[in-house]
Amino acid sequence: MSSAFFISSLVVLWYSSNIGVLLLNKYLLSNYGFRFPIFLTMCHMTACAVLSYISIVLFKFVPLQAVKSRTQFFKIATLSVVFCGSVVGGNISLRFLPVSFNQAVGATTPFFTALFAYFMTFKREAWITYAALVPVVTGVVIASGGEPGFHLYGFIMCISATAARAFKSVLQGVLLSSEGEKLNSVNLLLYMSPISVLVLLSATIVMEPNVLDVTVSLGTEHKFMWLLLLVNSVMAYSANLSNFLVTKHTSPLTLQVLGNAKGAVAVVISIFLFRNPVTFIGIAGYSLTVLGVVAYGETKRRFK
Repeated sequence: MSSAFFISSLVVLWYSSNIGVLLLNKYLLSNYGFRFPIFLTMCHMTACAVLSYISIVLFKFVPLQAVKSRTQFFKIATLSVVFCGSVVGGNISLRFLPVSFNQAVGATTPFFTALFAYFMTFKREAWITYAALVPVVTGVVIASGGEPGFHLYGFIMCISATAARAFKSVLQGVLLSSEGEKLNSVNLLLYMSPISVLVLLSATIVMEPNVLDVTVSLGTEHKFMWLLLLVNSVMAYSANLSNFLVTKHTSPLTLQVLGNAKGAVAVVISIFLFRNPVTFIGIAGYSLTVLGVVAYGETKRRFK
């Protein structure tokens, strides 16, 4: 019973932190007047760097794994840049797209993962596994046609972020595949976060030069501004940590199933919270995408 309660608590933490970050990002970027997705991502990664250090070095949550070579460091830096691109792209898309449509596009991650895995590692799946990806893409095409709030630039950024996220997962498997270079998720986050902060700081200075003035002004005008940024950043770390814990104590397949359900829950909550209009065609397209993702996960499990 205690084990079941622990795992249930982890799942609740994973759900609440992932959905919380998504909704707070949307609120800050499109409803609060905070138009700085790069700076927001930098806040997230700063929190991840600090809290990863505390959890590993001070609380000994997992053993500290050292970076063993300059080559390994270069690989981690490459992952950091790709990761920054995926998160920033996703945050930019939230400025222009409803959360519901953002999640529909994000559900196509398995399609891009299979595509990159095929071209980068020549890994082939059973034909039925690839067939299951057809409704994944078809659903997004249908949802795009039925989305009242469709925005081309937002869609391009969202699909780019989804592709970058898939590319990062495949790249991580390729770059850190040897036994001597494997890092668990918490240690990988510890080393990736500071590099990401440096990359994002440079991008912020160039692309969002007035961020500090506007943020201070918003903080003066809205008394909860700083609290929202702090909570949002801590939840970003919580989402990464709970992802690692749920995978460790259950399985990657369980996490994928939970992710499918999480997307549906996020869509429903966002519709009620932000009141964005939806159409039957849009709902049908998103439902088809989710069913395709479920079928893809099931075929991968059966035809390993």
